[in-house]
Amino acid sequence: MKITVVGAGAVGATCADNIARRELAEEVVLLDIKEGLSEGKGLDMLQASTLLDCDVKITGSSNNYELTANSDVVVITSGIPRKPGMTREDLIGTNANIVKGVTENILKHSPDAIFVIISNPMDTMTYLALKSSGLPKNRIIGLGGILDSARFKTYLSLALKCSPNDLQGVVIGGHGDTTMIPLTRLATYSGVPVSQFLDAETLQKVAADTMVGGATLTKLIGTSAWYAPGAAGAALVESIVRDQKRVIPCCVLLEGEYGQSDICLGVPVVIGRSGWESIVDFDLNEDEQAAFNKSADAVRNMNDILKTLDL
Repeated sequence: MKITVVGAGAVGATCADNIARRELAEEVVLLDIKEGLSEGKGLDMLQASTLLDCDVKITGSSNNYELTANSDVVVITSGIPRKPGMTREDLIGTNANIVKGVTENILKHSPDAIFVIISNPMDTMTYLALKSSGLPKNRIIGLGGILDSARFKTYLSLALKCSPNDLQGVVIGGHGDTTMIPLTRLATYSGVPVSQFLDAETLQKVAADTMVGGATLTKLIGTSAWYAPGAAGAALVESIVRDQKRVIPCCVLLEGEYGQSDICLGVPVVIGRSGWESIVDFDLNEDEQAAFNKSADAVRNMNDILKTLDL
């Protein structure tokens, strides 16, 4: 098994490090355009592996796509990160060209790879990768929902003063501060609806904190988060390479599911060795469906910007 991570910044390096520590592949390739960055981080991880009792070949390279040949899974984190005051949408012009170029270069050497898209704005970048590559829809997966759900569970655990491991919570819709939808109605604590433990006002605050979870971190640390996004990327990769069939909220192409078509948006999907295998219908209520439709409208407007770019 071979996994490539494109982008050796904080998110990409953290993702690659988690992949290596979990021994999800015999070989991990870390690629970046900046001279020496991926080589240095790859070597650092390789040295760390001697202390962590994991046996994985880790190779870093500056833009040499030949080293990525025959990758089974490719994680794309490339692009400029958010800064305080920026929205994910502000990144679209620069990152669209980067993601399209990376996808094309990877496919020259790994035509059978499954792609995991982390670059922002993630929903639009996932749609771009799918449309520009011509790949089967199951091989293009956007990260958003698994990360947003991790943040949702974090805020729920803080409100409940419990272990997040006892919680189930899912976020669907777009990966944006105003487009994601934490499904508080379906969240459970050891199988019991969290609404039995938390009042409506508290649940509303948990949802609101979740939606600005990324912006909160950007404001605090001056750039995009990386520990949780990197770990989320590795968890998604693990379900692919180990064929775990986990139900994970991810950004995938909708063709009538949840009332939407020709758009990549976050919904619960089964993730296995062939990529995403099926979409799980959560049977949204009227308010949730309305929120999902509004989220789709916002993402679709963002996708329309792609038509104005010279790609």
